[in-house]
Amino acid sequence: MSVQRMDNVAIVVDDLEAAVAFFTALGLEQEGRAQIDGLFADQAVGLDGVRSEIAMMRTPDGHGRLELTRYRHPAAVSAPPRNPPPNTLGLHRVMFAVDDIDDTIARLRAHGAELLGEVVRYENRYRLCYLRGPAGIIVALAEQLP
Repeated sequence: MSVQRMDNVAIVVDDLEAAVAFFTALGLEQEGRAQIDGLFADQAVGLDGVRSEIAMMRTPDGHGRLELTRYRHPAAVSAPPRNPPPNTLGLHRVMFAVDDIDDTIARLRAHGAELLGEVVRYENRYRLCYLRGPAGIIVALAEQLP
């Protein structure tokens, strides 16, 4: 048996509305929202009394999904440091292919995104950058060059 597909990547956020607005500005579409609680949630994640709200965000091609989760109970916890550098062990970043990196950066800055470095060229194939988004998430952008 093998993996059929990667279904989604989940990210815990403290402000679900801000995270939805950020990823909507990036170009993802909200696919759905749900309140998650009950015994099945407790058993699945290994916590007691889970009450959370999720927003499922979908890439325009319909293949990629990002689950944004806000825990109401138990409260979300932060692992130090609050804004880890790109070389921190664990989830590194989420990368999106975009058609206009400068326009995308401008739209995301309106939602609090900050460039970690600068926009760079990789060979003559891509323009790339890393941004810090909601809840300290590192988002990478790649624009393919003609």
